[in-house]
Amino acid sequence: MSVKDCGKHHSKWPPRLKRFAIGLLIFNFILLLIILLAWAIIQPHKPRFILQDVTVYAFNASVPNFLTSNFQVTIYSRNPNDKLGIYYDHLDTYATYHSQQITLRTSIPSSYQGHKEVDVWSPLISGTYVPVAPYNSIALTQDQSTGAVSLLIKIDGRVRWKLSTYITGKYHLHVKCPAFITFGSRTTGISVGENAIKYQLVQRCSVSV
Repeated sequence: MSVKDCGKHHSKWPPRLKRFAIGLLIFNFILLLIILLAWAIIQPHKPRFILQDVTVYAFNASVPNFLTSNFQVTIYSRNPNDKLGIYYDHLDTYATYHSQQITLRTSIPSSYQGHKEVDVWSPLISGTYVPVAPYNSIALTQDQSTGAVSLLIKIDGRVRWKLSTYITGKYHLHVKCPAFITFGSRTTGISVGENAIKYQLVQRCSVSV
């Protein structure tokens, strides 16, 4: 004897639950569409960064292929948006020379930057006997003999955007700030204390998000 399959035995969603699920999908789609349209209309702008000054406490490459350095940098950050806030969830700053990192990373505390607001950070970045590639060691010796070294102060991190109550996911933030440091008779810095020299740069930084 064969057993007949009865359609009544198949499980079905109750009509009320099905209508609720469809309504929820439509609502989420409309909400997402509104957010995307608002995002396109507002056209978010990247934060602006300026390297205001660098104070050099140590910069010693007397040991071949090793560098000891100690800086304090002052970084100005501004949110240019009228309707968007920015969460800086994690930021690290460090110095590089010819694409090689020459200091340890220093963390900048997490913060929220409202519309048109400004933050100023003054982290210390340093490295003791950091190994330097041989070709960079030669270039560094040459730069020091001419009395000028070109560095990059970099900031890497994660940011989120806030539009009203909506907060986006995390985006990568990369900031590059040129720092031209002069020594000896060519120095343009101001002596601070016994062994430190402060350079007023006010240098615009490149920002990518």
